[in-house]
Amino acid sequence: MDADVLVVGGGPVGLAAAIGARLAGLSVVVAEQRVGPIDKACGEGLMPGTLQALAHLGVDPAGYRLDGISYRDARAHVDHRFSAGPGRGVRRTTLHAALQARAEELGTRQVVARVDRVVERDGAVEAAGVRASWLLACDGLHSTVRRLSGLDVPARPTARRAPRRRYGLRRHFLMPAWTHLVEVHWGPRVEAYVTPVQDDLVGIAILGPAGLAYDEALASFPELAERLRGAASAGPVRGAGPLHQRTARRTSGRVRLVGDASGYVDALTGEGLRVGLAQAAAAVAHLDDAAAYERAWTSVTRDYRLLTSGLVAWACSPARAAVVPVARALPPLYGAIVDRLAG
Repeated sequence: MDADVLVVGGGPVGLAAAIGARLAGLSVVVAEQRVGPIDKACGEGLMPGTLQALAHLGVDPAGYRLDGISYRDARAHVDHRFSAGPGRGVRRTTLHAALQARAEELGTRQVVARVDRVVERDGAVEAAGVRASWLLACDGLHSTVRRLSGLDVPARPTARRAPRRRYGLRRHFLMPAWTHLVEVHWGPRVEAYVTPVQDDLVGIAILGPAGLAYDEALASFPELAERLRGAASAGPVRGAGPLHQRTARRTSGRVRLVGDASGYVDALTGEGLRVGLAQAAAAVAHLDDAAAYERAWTSVTRDYRLLTSGLVAWACSPARAAVVPVARALPPLYGAIVDRLAG
């Protein structure tokens, strides 16, 4: 046996799973086909609960203080500051480097490898040239392990669901950060997420339907377009999607799906990483009990799945324009939802 646990996917959730397994006294190999800090399209706002989970792993990435969430449209805005303390805007590459350093410090072995098959035999699972007792699939939205393990549920291509096939694009801009809130700007068809990650670096992610053109979408928000006038971009536009992914279940034999690989609703509420870290902890705690992991997965994702699904349905409906006015009219409800998802 090469290791107790093989983690496929070396992004933040995969590295968190590896760290958790090492802290539990297990030997770990992480298989990832990319080298170096991995960047991807994401909002980069770490919620207070995410920072707490990272601290439990011994990880404290540098970033920019975030005090809450602001929902905004062309007419009004409503702000809520986190009750549990601040979050943090952190560059994806900075987070990845901090997690990778911690995993290496704990003795995790990392191999550069691509998974093209998963084989179970003789009480072990083999993939990427590694034989282990358990495999944690942390390989993202379009998980290869999920497909190879027969856990994929293809999206139903119906006209009714088509508007909910949403995508994300993100770019950074070199400019002074103007807020300590994550700003969510609501337009007629897309949302723009403003997340400062340094004093002089701001990430802006766009979420919306297929066919998004980043510059065109950004120009549809006059407030942002004015702030960004003359600002230089810092890197390319990165994309991800479709965001909605479904799974039949999260376990198959000695394979456990974790993070985005286990199913994903949408990035709209910004707590995907918090949920992914909770899944990683649950997977490590229940390696030898598939039913217990399924129950834990259901528990730690319940708020995310229900609240985010409801908000996405609202955002994709003719009542989309009412999101900010309703939040502004009911600040206690808006604040309670923000805190529930952020914690």
